[in-house]
Amino acid sequence: MTRRLIVAITGASGAVYGVRLLQLLREVPGMRTHLVVTPAGWMNIEHEMALPRRDVEALADTVHAVRDVGASIASGSFQTDGMVVAPCSMRTLGSIAHGLSDNLVTRAADVALKERRRLVLMVRETPLNLAHLRNMTAVTEMGGMIFPPVPAFYNAPQSVQDVVDHTVGRVLDVLGIEQSVSPAWPGLTAARD
Repeated sequence: MTRRLIVAITGASGAVYGVRLLQLLREVPGMRTHLVVTPAGWMNIEHEMALPRRDVEALADTVHAVRDVGASIASGSFQTDGMVVAPCSMRTLGSIAHGLSDNLVTRAADVALKERRRLVLMVRETPLNLAHLRNMTAVTEMGGMIFPPVPAFYNAPQSVQDVVDHTVGRVLDVLGIEQSVSPAWPGLTAARD
């Protein structure tokens, strides 16, 4: 069975989350990914990861231009299993919260919400102001999931890659996609045994 997932990378710091998500999704049998990256997202990929655009695009099955609001993923009739914005800038969050489908990222997110599909926003900003919090509340009330990439330390990460893998693994968990990079917490009793 073929599954489709939209992955968007926007201009917040943390491009590694979107890239790692694409890498892991390539290993999922039957998974087809649709990638959209904003101009600031491309800038962050280059700055934070020193990755050429072609290498990132090669991780996706289909790449859409951010201004192509006529793309397949802009329509509710195009079936997907959901969308992840990793990372999600505050500008993108605000546009989604207010229904401003002004590019393909925000239009595809609007489609996910209106079709009652899973929408996961890995919001990246700190500290948060009241506008950020209200926009997160609005998206949550519409059915989206706010998923800040907050590191966990109960799994004793040894590297930045461990932190990234744990967070991306949890995103896959909430999407119902089997993963092995972030094992389920066994509980303190099991950890002591």
